[in-house]
Amino acid sequence: MPVFVGTGPELMLSNTLPPGLTIGRTHFLSVIPNCQFRSKTSRLKTFTANQLDEIKDPSGLFYILPFQKGYLVNWDVQRKVWDHLFGKEMFKVDFADTSVVITEPYFNFTSIQESMNEILFEEYQFQAALRINAGSLSAHRYFQMNNQELCCIVVDSGFSFTHIVPYCRGKKMKDGICRINVGGKLLTNHLKEIISYRQLHVMDETHVINQVKEDVCYVSQDFYKDMDIAQLKGEDNTVMRDYVLPDFSSIKKGFCKPREEMNFTGKYKTGEQILRLANERFAVPEMLFHPSDIGIHEIGIPEALVNSINNMPEEMQPHFYKNIVLTGGNTLFPGFRDRVYKEVRSLTPTDFQVSVLQPPNPISYPWEGGKLLAENPDFDEMVVTREDYEENGHFICEEKFDI
Repeated sequence: MPVFVGTGPELMLSNTLPPGLTIGRTHFLSVIPNCQFRSKTSRLKTFTANQLDEIKDPSGLFYILPFQKGYLVNWDVQRKVWDHLFGKEMFKVDFADTSVVITEPYFNFTSIQESMNEILFEEYQFQAALRINAGSLSAHRYFQMNNQELCCIVVDSGFSFTHIVPYCRGKKMKDGICRINVGGKLLTNHLKEIISYRQLHVMDETHVINQVKEDVCYVSQDFYKDMDIAQLKGEDNTVMRDYVLPDFSSIKKGFCKPREEMNFTGKYKTGEQILRLANERFAVPEMLFHPSDIGIHEIGIPEALVNSINNMPEEMQPHFYKNIVLTGGNTLFPGFRDRVYKEVRSLTPTDFQVSVLQPPNPISYPWEGGKLLAENPDFDEMVVTREDYEENGHFICEEKFDI
């Protein structure tokens, strides 16, 4: 019985489906925060993973993350999260009878890979393990559903950074891998800075502002046109939105006021705490397309896609352009897929077909690929068993796992 663990800011876990259930029933998937928390109301108590739901007032929430810049550096926190997940409170994992599929970033440091092997096999004593990139699981999912295609290029835009990775016949093409150091964490932090400078000090409110970002931000199809609209006064400003902040007593979750209820002339009399957002709504996600806007000297996603494909053999390039797959939480911004298509199309020879796929759930897409992989007859050949590890050590993992 495999258990899937997607590492990163959020863990995606599931036991394999009981026999007879159809593939794609995603209610067997649990998506939970991969970190610990302390709240300002109970500083002495530490909450782990999905215990976040127990915190009555998540304002001023302090995050203790096992990951920094996408790499696993705090093993103590990660152990506590895994102990909570694998233990009696959640999955009740029988390690001796369980295989684990665990994701990690491209070109992960050897020291981190070796620590991971030791913890999985020596501490938890899993029966078998497969360490793999999330993008490889996404590519597997894509090729299984589109078995006539030989190539695809995966855009994985997540918490710490964005990876663009070409795959051919299920294998990643390392010459084309591109990383952009812009992810959801950077976008949230930038939005916190803008709001703190313009309206209200929110530098300690990561949890709340992350929700604001997800609720109101979108990717502009014409940045300068939207910027002009955002400067208009009153009802002519169709970009402007009023966001009601939660007070965690009567308002548990923030929300966007309906357009017809917005007050364009004065203050609200309801006593709600309001954030008025205009160009922030599209200027923050714009960093994914123009990192140089905030001084990061890197190209944006469309240029990186074209650059990556241009590093591939010429005869393969048309196949990549017509099989672009978007995964990761940042791809959920409204307008993201259309903007990627529009800009890649403008940078591509006119005789090439361009097709951009955004899965219904780009966050769980790698998990869907992992589930299909576990049902593959070759799965047992891909994993390293505990016996293999005890006999050959790190060498066998290095040989089998293509990180």
